[in-house]
Amino acid sequence: MAPVRWLAALAVLCVRLLAQDADPLARSIVRAYADSILARYEDSLRAAERLRDANGALVGEPTEARLEAARARWIEARDVYGTTEVFRFQDGPIDNRRDGVETWLNAWPIDESYIDRVAGAEASGIIQDAKRFPHLNAMALTYANERGGETNVSVGWHAVEFLLWGQDLFADGPGRRRAAEFDAGVDQDAHRRGQYLVIASELLVEHLGRLVRAWSESGPYRHSMLEDPPADTLRKMLQGMVILSGFEMAGERLAVAYETKDQEEEHSCFSDTTHRDFIANQRGIRAVWRGTGEQPGLRALAMRDHEGTARAVDAAIESTLAAAQSVPAPFDQAVLGDDDQPGRRAVLALIQALEAQAELLAALGLEFGMTIALRPGD
Repeated sequence: MAPVRWLAALAVLCVRLLAQDADPLARSIVRAYADSILARYEDSLRAAERLRDANGALVGEPTEARLEAARARWIEARDVYGTTEVFRFQDGPIDNRRDGVETWLNAWPIDESYIDRVAGAEASGIIQDAKRFPHLNAMALTYANERGGETNVSVGWHAVEFLLWGQDLFADGPGRRRAAEFDAGVDQDAHRRGQYLVIASELLVEHLGRLVRAWSESGPYRHSMLEDPPADTLRKMLQGMVILSGFEMAGERLAVAYETKDQEEEHSCFSDTTHRDFIANQRGIRAVWRGTGEQPGLRALAMRDHEGTARAVDAAIESTLAAAQSVPAPFDQAVLGDDDQPGRRAVLALIQALEAQAELLAALGLEFGMTIALRPGD
């Protein structure tokens, strides 16, 4: 009887998946999803271009006003990029094993002494090492990324962040790099530091541009997604939300910092904007679920076929966003102290909300007849 029951269950699963493949609503959700990926990466590219231009202006005329303008552009661009992280964990162009660019965009944690001098190590960093790196260029910085260890990050959002803010050695705010550190008349390393910032900014634009091309109307990933059975993409949508929510955010970015109280576990540590990362990531999850504008998201299919679970997911996504918005800044201070401190209570509440959200989304996948991975590589 066991084999018969197993075959019957398999038959039911096949019927469900075939029904999704022939479902006009499922196909419209997939097309809307492909459109939204392209639009989100285009927005991120434009924001990175504005950041690049602001950084170039800073290097050309190092003033405190231009440094503050560049920092504002970094925060703006980072917020936009944060909403795209839900597109990870799906073997897409951002993080597939063949040619994904994620480690060049968002590698973390980062050993800042690999890039520039830091307190107690004034001679450290690529910027100071003119012997090994006589010519700073895109190839050299790209090749150096994660060479000799995963914290040896040389490019990406957090490399640019460090160059703009400097080390965060302060409990009451972010790093305090001065504009004079880009002025060759004041700082002996200013010229190479400025070169490095400009090159790293250009690389951000280049790698985001690759993602835009991959998802464009003629791009290979868009073409493949629209040709594949819709059930494949629906599963990937759920998987991206589940892994980002339960594994990456709740686990890697929050639980480790909560348990260890280690301030080095803060994601955007130099600018003290980690709390904004969580909000942006959750907004990205909500956009995949609800859709954007007139375009449907996964919610439309779930409400039609599994209304009870869909309403539970609705509530979980909104409560998780509220929990993310409640984490006080700076995050590296919120994780400190006793467990009854407001910051630690807020961080724990977000961890629990993200875990519950991931569990509900995975359960919805099962109702759709899909097995959803809970962590990368599963």
